[in-house]
Amino acid sequence: MTYFFIYDGKCNLCVSVVQLLETFDKGDIFRYIPMQDENSLSRLGITPKDCEQGMILIDADRPERRWQGSDAAEELGNLLPGGSLFVSAYRALPGMKWTGDRVYEQIRDNRYQLFGQRTEIYNSTYPGDCETCNYPT
Repeated sequence: MTYFFIYDGKCNLCVSVVQLLETFDKGDIFRYIPMQDENSLSRLGITPKDCEQGMILIDADRPERRWQGSDAAEELGNLLPGGSLFVSAYRALPGMKWTGDRVYEQIRDNRYQLFGQRTEIYNSTYPGDCETCNYPT
């Protein structure tokens, strides 16, 4: 079971999340593709405009299964050991999903001002191999 995690390779927060995941996962579940890798994104049927809505998580075995934005963050949590307990609790609290979506949007839209922007694109130690990806768009 492998998932492509598409992130902003110039966003300090996004890169920090990827580096944290790399440390724990070691490429077992997640492979990482920066939003700036237009070739890989094109093979996955993702446009730069799609990326404006935030991070994307794709099931590599079933690419029609995609999550974006705060939904991707929640699914990411579900895939981590013990994470589903936290995601379930979060979803069970009245108004938390709505609030979480709004907070995600604010962070997404202001990420460079809040966390800074890298001068170089961060490419993961565990890159998504999209040389062979030819998913239908």
